[in-house]
Amino acid sequence: MARQEEHVMIDARNYNAKETLKNGNVVTIRAVRPDDKDRIAEAFRNLDRESVYTRFFRYKNELTDEELRSAAEVDFEDIVALVVTKESEKEETIIAGGRYIVFDVPGAERHAEVAFTVEEDYQGLGIATRILRHLIGIARDKGISAFEADVLSENKGMLTVFAKSGLPMKQAYDGDTIHMTLSLAGGLS
Repeated sequence: MARQEEHVMIDARNYNAKETLKNGNVVTIRAVRPDDKDRIAEAFRNLDRESVYTRFFRYKNELTDEELRSAAEVDFEDIVALVVTKESEKEETIIAGGRYIVFDVPGAERHAEVAFTVEEDYQGLGIATRILRHLIGIARDKGISAFEADVLSENKGMLTVFAKSGLPMKQAYDGDTIHMTLSLAGGLS
């Protein structure tokens, strides 16, 4: 009699993985924690104005206390957030982050909005692709069938990450914004 393999659920709340970037540096991709608020605020302060705009679709100088709370305190069911950190002798620094937020469409499968931010000094090293791969694994495990994202047409880096994901993708244009829907049925794993 064939032995059935038991599916082990991903523990998103304690998620932790090491990755080697294109430049050879090793980073940690891990679940965000409530004690990350100061690290998130610092990471936000280090972003260029244009990176803030491409992520939030508006300029802002700092995150509010409520935005920091919602960034660092997630339920890992309907909201999953990962950060990418580098370590020095003294501290852990957040250099990127990605998250998805589940929304249910009546009569449809579960979808989630996905978003990323990568600090400029670390762009082009494959970080967003790696975050996306990890989020895909967690989302599939939780029964999410598609990611959706609104991307500014000028944000070539993010458009490239989605295009190279291998996921079946639909695009709808609305002025300077492209609404992307990525099926989680194929592609990166």
